Amino acid sequence: IQISDNWPGYSLDLFTYPQHYYGDLEYVLIPHGIIVDRTERLAKDIMQDIGDNDIVVLCVLKGGYKFCADLVEHIKNLSRNSERFISMKVDFVRLKSYHNDQSMQDMQMIGGDDLSKLTGKVYFLFFALLCVLLTVFSLFYKDIVGTGRTMKVLLNNIEKYKPKMIKVASLLVKRTSRPDGYRPDYYGFEIPNLFVVGYALDYNEHFRDLNHICVINDHGKAKYRV
Repeated sequence: IQISDNWPGYSLDLFTYPQHYYGDLEYVLIPHGIIVDRTERLAKDIMQDIGDNDIVVLCVLKGGYKFCADLVEHIKNLSRNSERFISMKVDFVRLKSYHNDQSMQDMQMIGGDDLSKLTGKVYFLFFALLCVLLTVFSLFYKDIVGTGRTMKVLLNNIEKYKPKMIKVASLLVKRTSRPDGYRPDYYGFEIPNLFVVGYALDYNEHFRDLNHICVINDHGKAKYRV
């Protein structure tokens, strides 16, 4: 689903959201209900593609936790109602690469079990937001980074352990003028190059409790700047 650059979004008055964020947001870019429906469809696509393989899920914290939890739950429900049961193991890793609304040059990777356990396994990476250069049409990238360098760092760490298959799922893809050469496997929405918050995406640890994906305004950035 591609959201155009001139999309005005939805008025905040149409939705409920935490009162402590009143005055901090421009508009709702993607309402929570649409996120849920799109995530369910992604789960169906993944189920069709993975066949009889069991999978190991790596959730990239913190921005990916709600998307990962919802997507895994949809896959489990589909598995229970089908003739084949998909076994899933879930692990977590944290990549820290933003200061305020600016991408940092250096990234920190925290957590995750011994990656040598991935040898021969089918591996899924779950992100909240991915950014790629999109020319004619849309695809997506990973959590709040303006280029694909974070994605490449993580994939390089995983691929050396020779998993059977690696697939990347991301809720959002951000259009950016800085190419990274990376195209993920599953994505929910392609969005303009905006700084978005909500649905576990944060601005200095705020707005994770916001269910909708919204565009933060200048007042909000100044209020929570560190």
